[in-house]
Amino acid sequence: MCKRLQTAFVPGRKLYGTASGGEERAGHGVEHEALDAGEARYELVISVDARRSGQYGDAEKPRMRERIYRVLETAFAQAGVVRDTVHMEDRGDGVLVSVPGRIAVTRLLGLWMVEVHENLREENGGLLVPLGLRVAMHVGPVRHDSRGISGRAVDLTCRLADSAVARDLLDRERADLVLAVSDSLYVDVVSAGGKFIEPARFAAARLALKEGAVTAWFHLPGRPAPDIGPVAPEEPAAPVGGPAAAPAGAAADGRRDQRADDSDRDVDVDDEDRDGEVPAQYRAEGDLSVHRHNVYQQPVHIGRVTGDGHRKD
Repeated sequence: MCKRLQTAFVPGRKLYGTASGGEERAGHGVEHEALDAGEARYELVISVDARRSGQYGDAEKPRMRERIYRVLETAFAQAGVVRDTVHMEDRGDGVLVSVPGRIAVTRLLGLWMVEVHENLREENGGLLVPLGLRVAMHVGPVRHDSRGISGRAVDLTCRLADSAVARDLLDRERADLVLAVSDSLYVDVVSAGGKFIEPARFAAARLALKEGAVTAWFHLPGRPAPDIGPVAPEEPAAPVGGPAAAPAGAAADGRRDQRADDSDRDVDVDDEDRDGEVPAQYRAEGDLSVHRHNVYQQPVHIGRVTGDGHRKD
């Protein structure tokens, strides 16, 4: 005999129903709390970005996105995290995730990251261009609304995943996965260690973000603590339709080389003018006209005349 379902209402949350015998309805054991945009909850925020997503063509991006979701969602299942308990927000070339406080942060930092790493290695096994992921984590107040999540905790997490250090480590170490965690998350959770969490394999770096300087900790799964080393600043984009931007310091080096070349030139005594002055040396990219010690018997024009209106045949 089927038991009759009784619905219960509690202010501030929705309970989908319980059986008259007190049993929870199958598939709805987790209560779904009503979301209030004005109420912040401390949650674990995870930002996942794909490496060089702009290099994927329009036909390749859907397959890239499928791989990202397959890696992450499979890892949630393997770590025992029910998919419906976490918020996943699509970011085109990545995913933004928030995990409620009732799920242990250590499970995500430890077992979930191990599974993400293994799943990513399997995905990349037959790819000519392996998929690379930058993952960042931070715990802080998060606000939910009908369109997604927001708050400083979200901003910081996204900044860490997009940092120059994370990008550099992924390329320089030829890795497929890098994890960045905030300083507070490292101090409160990572430093204590745990299953699959080894604080000795994290390295600290000071980042200059838009909101100010912060400390973050970086980890390459399966490897010793990375050598952060100097990280080159990102180069400004070249103007649309203009020449590509020169490498950092190239312009200055060019000027130094030019000064060195000029200083190495010997000035012959015969080059000195009648006043004992050394002739000036010029380097011009366009038109240059130099006139010195000339005597003109009538008015002259020096320079170019452009346009047909002023041209004389």
